[in-house]
Amino acid sequence: MPEPLSFPTLLRMIDERSAAFRAAVAAAPTLDADVPSCPGWTLYDLANHLSEGDRFWAFIVRNTSPGDERPSKDGQVAPRDRDALIAWLADSTEQLLAALREVGPDRGCWAWWEPLASPHTAAAVARRRVPESLIHTYDAQLASGVPRELPKTEAVDAIDEFLATVCTGTVPWPGEPATMDYHAAEAGCWRQTVDAAGSRFTRLTAAEAAENKPTAAVHGTASEMALLMYMRIPAGLLRMEGDAGLLKRLQDGG
Repeated sequence: MPEPLSFPTLLRMIDERSAAFRAAVAAAPTLDADVPSCPGWTLYDLANHLSEGDRFWAFIVRNTSPGDERPSKDGQVAPRDRDALIAWLADSTEQLLAALREVGPDRGCWAWWEPLASPHTAAAVARRRVPESLIHTYDAQLASGVPRELPKTEAVDAIDEFLATVCTGTVPWPGEPATMDYHAAEAGCWRQTVDAAGSRFTRLTAAEAAENKPTAAVHGTASEMALLMYMRIPAGLLRMEGDAGLLKRLQDGG
C-alpha cells in the first residue's frame, strides 16, 4: 500500500496538475467547447470552477478554524479572454499554494467533510486539492480531445483520499451491510464497508481480500479506479465481481 504523501509533495502535485490544466485550456480549440464528463459545462465553466476553488480554499486555510460556519465565496469570476484566463488560473493556484506554505500542514481550518479519516487541517486541504486538479485536468483534456491516463502516484492517492474524505462518515447506510473492494493493479486493494454505523474503509493485501470475500469488487488500473470513483468512466469498462449493483448504489448514496 502507498505511503502517505508529504506536504511538499502535495504542493508540488497541485502545481504540476494545475499547469497541465492550463496547458489543456491553451490547446483547446475554443473556451466554449463542451466538457463531456461535466454535462452542461463548457471549458470556460470548468476553468472558472477550478480557479474559484483554489481561491476559496486559500481564504479558508488562512482565515478559518475547525467548527466555523461555511465561509462565503468571494463571487469573483474568471475572465473570458483566453490569455487572461490562463493568467487568472496561474494566479489562483499561486494564491492557494502561498496560503498553504504560509500556514503549514498542521493548521486547523473549516472543512465540509467529517474528520474521521481526513482531518480538518491545511494538509488535508492540500490533499483534497490534488485530485480536484487531477480530475479536472482530465476533464479539460477530454474537452480538447486528448485525454490522458492519470499519473500513477496521483491516481493511487486520489483513490485513498476519496475514500477517506468523501466516503468516510457516520450517515447510516440504508440497505443491508455490504463491502466493496477496489483493486488497483499497481497498488493493492481498498475495502469500503457500509452499514448502520456509516461508511469506512481499510487497506488490504490481495491475500487478505481473497480470504474474506466482499459483496462486490472492481478491478482496474489506478487511473481507471480514480476515474471510476469520480464517475468519469462507467463501471462497465472494468472487471466486476459479485453484486454489480452495489457500486451504483454507493455512487447514488444508497
